[in-house]
Amino acid sequence: MLLIGLTGNYGMGKTLVLETFKKLGAFTIDADRVVAELLEEKPVLEKIKQLLGEDVFDENGRLLKDRVSDKIFRDESLRLTLEDIIHPLVFKKIDEILKDVKPDIAVVEATLIFERGYEDRFDKIITVYAEEASALERLQKVGVDRTDALRRLHCQMPIAEKIKRADYAIDNSESPDKTKEQVKSIYNELLNSLKVTQI
Repeated sequence: MLLIGLTGNYGMGKTLVLETFKKLGAFTIDADRVVAELLEEKPVLEKIKQLLGEDVFDENGRLLKDRVSDKIFRDESLRLTLEDIIHPLVFKKIDEILKDVKPDIAVVEATLIFERGYEDRFDKIITVYAEEASALERLQKVGVDRTDALRRLHCQMPIAEKIKRADYAIDNSESPDKTKEQVKSIYNELLNSLKVTQI
């Protein structure tokens, strides 16, 4: 199995690329969805309460994600501590999923691969990139506050550095069709490396 890490920065188009890999035949995992599942588990919620306080929960005990984001993106030590709680659990879930499925090529979308030193967990890494202005425009169109988006982007490694460190880079600054063509080219190269018939 080839395990591929798919990264990039906030709003730069990782979701489109992941969906395209899935349509081409790769097994895909969105780490954000794994996190969302973990945030339904009581032991995880208890650790978050101990770290961030009861005010990030509503009166029914549901996690208020906006309050969590507001706290962690203003305080780096809190953010890193929360990541240290969540990330090992995410990788454990991913390992469990892949053990059951055993695909030829698995693509895992995860933003913080380089920031947290997870490169060695993957066989290859792909960085999706676009101009920051375009990313901000896309995020605003789906209702993300510009200040919040900038705060998140500035907590991430500069995209130029991610491109330099990756095995492949996908330019998502033009049309979706051009992005999909790049994904197909990379997927064929990965298939060839496994000596599988080209699509």
